[in-house]
Amino acid sequence: MSPDTQATEARPSSEERRRRGRRYATVAAVLAVVVAQVVSIVALIIAASNDHTTRVVERAPQIGNSKAGAIDATAIYQRDAPGVAHIQSSGITTNTPLGPQRETATGSGFVLDHRGNILTNAHVVDGARKVTVRIGNGDNDIPAQVVGTDVSRDLAVLRVDPDATTLHPLTLSSTPVQVGDPVAAIGNPFGFDRTITTGIVSALQRQISAPNGFAIDHAIQTDAAINPGNSGGPLINGAGQVIGVNSQIATGGNGDANVGIGFAIPIDTAKQELSTLESGGTVKHAFLGVATTTGRGGALVRSVDPGSPADRAGLRPGDVIVSVGGRPITDPDALVLAIDARKPGQAAALVYVRGGARHTTQVRLAVQPKQASSAGAGEAPLP
Repeated sequence: MSPDTQATEARPSSEERRRRGRRYATVAAVLAVVVAQVVSIVALIIAASNDHTTRVVERAPQIGNSKAGAIDATAIYQRDAPGVAHIQSSGITTNTPLGPQRETATGSGFVLDHRGNILTNAHVVDGARKVTVRIGNGDNDIPAQVVGTDVSRDLAVLRVDPDATTLHPLTLSSTPVQVGDPVAAIGNPFGFDRTITTGIVSALQRQISAPNGFAIDHAIQTDAAINPGNSGGPLINGAGQVIGVNSQIATGGNGDANVGIGFAIPIDTAKQELSTLESGGTVKHAFLGVATTTGRGGALVRSVDPGSPADRAGLRPGDVIVSVGGRPITDPDALVLAIDARKPGQAAALVYVRGGARHTTQVRLAVQPKQASSAGAGEAPLP
């Protein structure tokens, strides 16, 4: 092979030079992108190092996901337990086979505001000669004054000296409650301070009986464990807000311990009365004066209180109330709601069926008495 031939074979052809050029261009473009990204990252790091502002993202405890059915009990406890009160009532009179005896009872409550107002159940403090409160993880019992009570709704407001303890008010919910929502209860069951239990909202619109025998409607049913000593404590939703005041349990005849059926008075019911209770006023409820049961498309009258508005309006046992003030009455619960929606002294047209014929009468509602008789405000007391 001649030198000229070797030189010709070693020199790249024009096509080969074009291919190599394209490869070099591609590599250069990739390198340029990488370098640009590195420069950007370095610039960000330098800018951050020159920025002396500290950015701290504070998150409220992630409490629950209602749709997922989850609840962060740890976060709820950390946030709300400091606002739960242990209440001790001394000198309560209890009837026993040996006669009346004075005892000490314990219950729960929760802080409403920085003025020292605490919400609890009326039955926790009813008849007490002395009430003391221990809030959160405090070690000292401090005196509490019973400011206002409503036995018909089993609610009471206590007040403590705001300078005597640290107050941690709980937030009252304004969000509608739904069956299946996760909930937590914090209280002092059997004297075990600041106990938390969790569950769900099992049902809504339950009716329970107040200490004076009248009905409390709209009660929230929950399977969160509630036991004696939980009374007056908060039922809390997944956002850490109070949705109810724990009040009663169903035991199924198996003693006085929880069997998975507890009831709380809705916080909306309490909100309607707080201003009155906090000022020491008396909450007055409307009163009709009948005991009813479900029957024939309305509220079947079982008995009528002598001298009551129902008696003066001419109602008799066996009548079926089907309307009050133009509001249809389909069952005893509807009658309770219709009476509760009105005030003492208000008049309303009441429609009832007797012997297959419809009759209309005017009824003027009275003030609910302190104790329910065999009749009542229109409700059928729970067995």
